[in-house]
Amino acid sequence: MGRKLLTEHINVEGINTFEVYRKHGGYRSVEKALKTMTPDEVTEEVKKSGLRGRGGAGFPAGMKWGFLAKPEGVPRYLVCNADESEPGTFKDRQLMTKLPHLLIEGMITGSYALGARTSYIYIRGELLYVLRILEKAIAEAYAAGFLGENILGSGYSLDLHVHPGAGAYICGEETALLESLEGKRGNPRNKPPFPAVQGLYARPTVVNNVETIAAVPVIVNEGGDEYAKIGIGKSTGTKLISACGHLNKPGIYEIELGLPVEEFIYSDEYCGGIWKGRELKAVVAGGSSVPILPKELILKTAAGENRLMSYESLSDGGFVTGTMLGSGGFIAMDETTCIVKNTWNFSRFYHHESCGQCSPCREGTGWLEKVLHRLEHGHGSMHDIDLIVSVAKQIEGNTICPLGEAAAWPVAAAVRHFRHEFEWHVTNPKEATAPGAVYRGAAVLA
Repeated sequence: MGRKLLTEHINVEGINTFEVYRKHGGYRSVEKALKTMTPDEVTEEVKKSGLRGRGGAGFPAGMKWGFLAKPEGVPRYLVCNADESEPGTFKDRQLMTKLPHLLIEGMITGSYALGARTSYIYIRGELLYVLRILEKAIAEAYAAGFLGENILGSGYSLDLHVHPGAGAYICGEETALLESLEGKRGNPRNKPPFPAVQGLYARPTVVNNVETIAAVPVIVNEGGDEYAKIGIGKSTGTKLISACGHLNKPGIYEIELGLPVEEFIYSDEYCGGIWKGRELKAVVAGGSSVPILPKELILKTAAGENRLMSYESLSDGGFVTGTMLGSGGFIAMDETTCIVKNTWNFSRFYHHESCGQCSPCREGTGWLEKVLHRLEHGHGSMHDIDLIVSVAKQIEGNTICPLGEAAAWPVAAAVRHFRHEFEWHVTNPKEATAPGAVYRGAAVLA
């Protein structure tokens, strides 16, 4: 297996406590940053590392930090987005459960770099057990002098708070998160102004994902240049992948970016192949919001090159023949999977989670769910297939936040690559709705 930067000590007994975490090198980045580096130097190391946001968008973290406005006498904030809600993604909760002090260390070092004196971890409402783990770890950090007034005698002070949401997927969008954190309804904001200028309480704010912040201590300790040597091209470092679906060994894997997709799926070091000896049919590589790809396009690009687990390789070919790394929610589907049913299930989720602020999303997600229900349950027409593609196009690019695209992209990709299966549901409604029946070419699996 490749090098482990975040999870090297994850199975050490008691690593979730301050004492054990400290014995294994914990909080060294705080000491190094506060005693030997300026805030700008910490930011520069993050820029040199090439670290990209691990929450889905993949935007360079150091560049995002560099956008932060720094007017004199105005407070700034670092907010951790721990509202992990993307279907198929479950890696952040493991970091928070088993390595809470790694996240806290990253919050302290990152807050110092940004000049934030108060920072927040906004956590998904269903994860109250994780919230209690974080609160206990934060109390330990306060007691040890790594939080509070005059940390390590450096003159820098920081207060860190955990705030639970109410279980809304939309609050994974950073401005909706900030609205919720302020006690308002979690509706996304119009941009500009961007959070870097007017974020939490209309003050300059950086919002980063859990995994992104957890990488900061490694970068500060090892140096940005060393971190950038890991990975491939502009996809530097390691990435946590939540692997699920029809795999022999589902779970959370830390991979070096650039690992071949085929090796990730079939190697005994990772997912161990498709369960029950079945054939791979399709993969959703980055969480339910990214385009689905059939086997031939997830293993190879359209040009015949090996597809790699990297931002660039997975997106090769655009949405015509490519997809996105996204949040790393890797969902493998075997030959018994009904693509129509799977697409309908995703659409049900996005319809339910739409905040309703934008008409294209509010109405469009409802139509996608309704028409896909017809197709899945044997009441659809050929016109319905074109209709869902048309609705998806009318949603895309016409909403305040990306939830509209998250609902539209999976539908458009499913029809693009598996149109024959949608048509079979129209022409053979009895067979399509028979218990356990699944389309596979000209054959039907019962």
